[in-house]
Amino acid sequence: MVTPQRVDDQDIVALDDAALLSKVCPDLHDWPLRWRYDDSDIAPGTRIVAIFTPFLLDLLHRKPSKRTFNRHRDNLWLVGGEIIRRRQIYPDLERLPIDTLVGELIEADGGPLISPPLTESEQRAIDATCRKLHRFLSGSNPGRFQVPSATVGGH
Repeated sequence: MVTPQRVDDQDIVALDDAALLSKVCPDLHDWPLRWRYDDSDIAPGTRIVAIFTPFLLDLLHRKPSKRTFNRHRDNLWLVGGEIIRRRQIYPDLERLPIDTLVGELIEADGGPLISPPLTESEQRAIDATCRKLHRFLSGSNPGRFQVPSATVGGH
């Protein structure tokens, strides 16, 4: 006979959030593999996803339109790829912890210029997502999610 295991409310919320995120962003776990130039990029890419995940969940809980959520999700995909690209091009950036690098590239006034260059309106959309992410990460946009600790996933 199998006895049911106790599941506390926090586990249920985490499972619900994981299912919700999986539904609207089924390839999120593949982003590090798709961003990589070589296998050394997978761990930093995984850390970037860990930083983006609470933000994506917060967006979902705010119930934006599907189009708005998808725009922010797609913009984060581009920003994550740009972070990995810059680590490849600029060796000094490769030595920085990912949390530090994300903090340097995601600023209150926007995000990194994406390469190859986007149209002006596409870059403005990236900047809008980055401003929202910056507010979330800095805590000035209160939400119920915490950014994962810098020790998870290394740099």
